[in-house]
Amino acid sequence: MFIHPWDAALDENEWQNWLADGHDFGQLSVNGLPGQAPVVVPTHFVADDGRLLVHLARPNPVWKAIEHDPDVTFSVIGDYAFIPGTWRAKPGVPATDGVPTSYYAAVQFTCRAHVVDDPEAKAELLRRQLAHFQPDGDHAAVEADRPPYGRMLSGIRGLRLDVTAAVAKFKYDDQKPVEHRTSVADRLTARGDGLDVPAARQQRRRLDRIGPWTS
Repeated sequence: MFIHPWDAALDENEWQNWLADGHDFGQLSVNGLPGQAPVVVPTHFVADDGRLLVHLARPNPVWKAIEHDPDVTFSVIGDYAFIPGTWRAKPGVPATDGVPTSYYAAVQFTCRAHVVDDPEAKAELLRRQLAHFQPDGDHAAVEADRPPYGRMLSGIRGLRLDVTAAVAKFKYDDQKPVEHRTSVADRLTARGDGLDVPAARQQRRRLDRIGPWTS
């Protein structure tokens, strides 16, 4: 992922807090078998002390690819919006001469994948996921030897993705003047399509921390 200096995360807390703020769905990318394209799997995940926890159906074709090469990438993208060129024209230039762009936040992890097949280990992985996604505990106990989950564990395999590197990008025109960024954030909020409002929120948050960009 190419990252300009002005698009880089300001610190590790920034992208960690962004993930914790409900960004828990991404894409697992695994190098394909010889002569095949990479395998990409969309899935929820849980971040757990330097690891990402995932479970997938046993018939998923990703397993053979992981066995071939356990070095994988996991990518999370959110708070994205299309910015029309008319919003980005420089002062004194016709609006139609402005160049459009995309805003987005993204975190990419390089990981070493470890398959989890032991029933009790899979049950523990599911318990950790449910603690995140259903923190109220409104679900049956996840036990390897008790229904309803026990009999279903054979249909899934777990994945523990040990993170070896992480990079983050927050692409919100931070290199442009404060007035420009404020104007675009206001326009996004007014347009209100898709993820416009969350994108505007990210732009304003970055603006508050960075202020005028200095190289």
